[in-house]
Amino acid sequence: MTTRTIVRAVLRGSLRDIHHVQAVAPGRARGLTAAVYTQAEREFGVIAPPLALHSASPGPLAASWLLLRETLLVESRVDRAAKEAVATEVSRANSCSYCVDVHQATAETLPPPPPGAPGADAAAWLRAGPGDRGPAPFTAEEAPEILGVALTFHHLNRMVGLFLDDSPVPDRAPAGLRGPILRTVARTMRPVAGPLEAGAALGLLPAAPLPPELAWAAPNPEVAQALARARAAVDRAAHWVPEPVRELLGDHLDTWDGTPPGISRAWLNSPLTALPPAHHPAARLALLTALAPHQATGADVTAFRAHHPTDRELIDLTSWSALTTAVALTARLAAPPRA
Repeated sequence: MTTRTIVRAVLRGSLRDIHHVQAVAPGRARGLTAAVYTQAEREFGVIAPPLALHSASPGPLAASWLLLRETLLVESRVDRAAKEAVATEVSRANSCSYCVDVHQATAETLPPPPPGAPGADAAAWLRAGPGDRGPAPFTAEEAPEILGVALTFHHLNRMVGLFLDDSPVPDRAPAGLRGPILRTVARTMRPVAGPLEAGAALGLLPAAPLPPELAWAAPNPEVAQALARARAAVDRAAHWVPEPVRELLGDHLDTWDGTPPGISRAWLNSPLTALPPAHHPAARLALLTALAPHQATGADVTAFRAHHPTDRELIDLTSWSALTTAVALTARLAAPPRA
């Protein structure tokens, strides 16, 4: 049995470690879910838990795969190593240790981009605080891939924080083996059949217009359509989310500077007072997903399920909140810096 086969078996088994929802097993996947699983295993090497956790709702599952594939895995103007550095930096800013472990290990298995290469300085630019961040060190043509990776990981970090443990490596693994295990996993996450064709996953979801807040993606038609189709698919899945909950999240994101709210959950109390009590469980979970997914508890999920009992509804709400937040945060990165 090859190392690649062993790691795939381990990662498939890790689908059982997803919290709050039951991932669709590869052998039971049908329709759109099966199509995503097949393409992901062929082109990413594995059906990774951060992808599979969306499988209760096929639209958000396909949306997450389009985002990951077309921004991170397809190499157009920016190579994979620079993108992995961006993924790591965004994940570190979001305190998503699971994604930091995976994507930092992946970056370590790739030749680093040479100085001056497209995207080589993007991670350092992201590391700077908003007040210290100068002009973007990449062109408008490179922005769709670099900002697209940032958007993808702002989304995935939130979902991972809510549904997965802090690391893909089991706690029982010896500390000295964590690095080698992660690097082995990283080497497995490679296209099986060579470089990927841009746009080959777009057919999983219908075409959609590019929203104004994603206009920075327009120079790359494949990335632009991946973002537009993903946003539309998640919005369709979450069509049932009450309008007061939507407005509450939008208002909160308009005034949020991106700073984590701290360890206390007292910040949740005031926003909920404006809503009818029946909307509190969905609003609370939407805000937690957006601002502090690690603060969400089983009790929050149980309260939500009292009104919305299915795994699909739980993924619909949280993926909508995560992607809405990711779009808002990336739009700020794309805005010209203040003088």
